[in-house]
Amino acid sequence: MGKKNQMTPEQQQYQQLEQKHEWKRPVLKNCIKAFWVGGLICTIGQAITYFYIYFFRFTEQTAGNPTVATMVFLSMLLTGFGVYDRLGQYAGAGSAVPVSGFGNAVISAAIEHRTEGFVLGVGSNMFKLAGSVILFGVFSAFVVALIKTLLMEWGII
Repeated sequence: MGKKNQMTPEQQQYQQLEQKHEWKRPVLKNCIKAFWVGGLICTIGQAITYFYIYFFRFTEQTAGNPTVATMVFLSMLLTGFGVYDRLGQYAGAGSAVPVSGFGNAVISAAIEHRTEGFVLGVGSNMFKLAGSVILFGVFSAFVVALIKTLLMEWGII
């Protein structure tokens, strides 16, 4: 039996009314907004990379770490001022998927729980969402480094 057959006539009538008044989401428009905002964030990240390469004599390989740290710091700063939240409402995933979304997730939880104090509020809730991301990143980096080390020891790479 299908789900529709299990519903009462009132539930079926309500579902039809709900579908009639449901607001249609502008999927294409939302995708375009997410694409250009995400691209803008990545362009800013690339400009920061070139800044580190040009002014601090980093190489392309070594400029990545300070670029990521700068992007996370900027997103945290913009979240603190309330700018990144408005950007997220406008762009959706376009602002959440780049690394700047990680900084936003960390600082948003900290701001939300600041009334509970620095230790029990900010400290314990700051990494609620981001903790799993950090854990997965550290663990996967360990596994990749272990595999690379073994392959180098065996003379494969």
